[in-house]
Amino acid sequence: MRDTPYLVVDVELLEQNLADMAAHARRLGIALRPHAKTHKSPEIARRQLAHGAMGLTVATVGEAEIFAAHGVDDLFIAYPVWAVGPRASRLRALAERARVRVGVDSVEGVRLLAASGAAVTVAIEIDSGHARSGVAPAEAAGLARAALDAGLGVDGVFTFPGHSYAPDRRAAAAADEERALRTARDGMLAQGIPCPLVSGGSTPSVEHATPGVLTELRPGVYPLLDAQQWELGSAEPGRIALTARATVVSARGHRVIVDAGNKVLGADRLVFATGFGRLPAHPEARIVALSEHHATIEFPAGTDLPGLGDRLSLAPNHVCSAVNLADLLVAVHSDGREEEWPVAARGTNT
Repeated sequence: MRDTPYLVVDVELLEQNLADMAAHARRLGIALRPHAKTHKSPEIARRQLAHGAMGLTVATVGEAEIFAAHGVDDLFIAYPVWAVGPRASRLRALAERARVRVGVDSVEGVRLLAASGAAVTVAIEIDSGHARSGVAPAEAAGLARAALDAGLGVDGVFTFPGHSYAPDRRAAAAADEERALRTARDGMLAQGIPCPLVSGGSTPSVEHATPGVLTELRPGVYPLLDAQQWELGSAEPGRIALTARATVVSARGHRVIVDAGNKVLGADRLVFATGFGRLPAHPEARIVALSEHHATIEFPAGTDLPGLGDRLSLAPNHVCSAVNLADLLVAVHSDGREEEWPVAARGTNT
């Protein structure tokens, strides 16, 4: 028996989630390039590629380096990489091992990439409503022209519809994404700039993606899922493949305390969240408080409470943050067999 707390992956559920997303992309006729920042795991990446993913999306040069070292040869760093100092040298070396595409959203960023000498192509990041990085759709052609003038190849445009992370906004965010990408693509084509890549998608919005504009989907959370996806309505609790295994160490009234705090679950809690995570086997319960090594779980009056020493499975609010806190994932197969999967890209934030 392992000491708690630790992160568990249900391999059967993982495989179902991978197969379902791959089938969804095939039905739409859209390529799948999942975002590996969620799992940071070469083993899960291998399984995604086996299900037909054309390559991986990552957030940092460091993540790209790890996955390239594990044999992934087609990588999209979907981030406006600031290619100066050691990062520029690392990017050059990375591009010698894999096909690398990099996000850009400024002329200054384009110039730095060109000056780095890295053999990369770029994609223009579009703000489709998340109000984070990215240019306005109408500005895509101008930035693409600047990249071409600097000697960089331009693959097309991409966006992240992050405003899908709000109740009742998943379909609207997907519609915003399509409009923004269509405007950006058409603006480039009108200027005589090819735009073969039109990339988007998030786990909450991907259900509402439609063919016609998008050529590539980049969901990240879907293999493992989490409490946020449950509460957004984009996942059933029975499909959450990653949970934290924790032990009840204290009990008071209708509350129990388990030994998985924010150093295991992460501290993320969006405004719509009903707690600091959820218990798939106990949907009526709520994690009402979280500290470093304690999670306080409240059960409704009249509910049979877990006893001291009982083990519970907690779904983190944000699986990406929880995984980044772990050295390994305990993968459990349907026959009870266990494996340890290293979180190889943990902490690769540069």
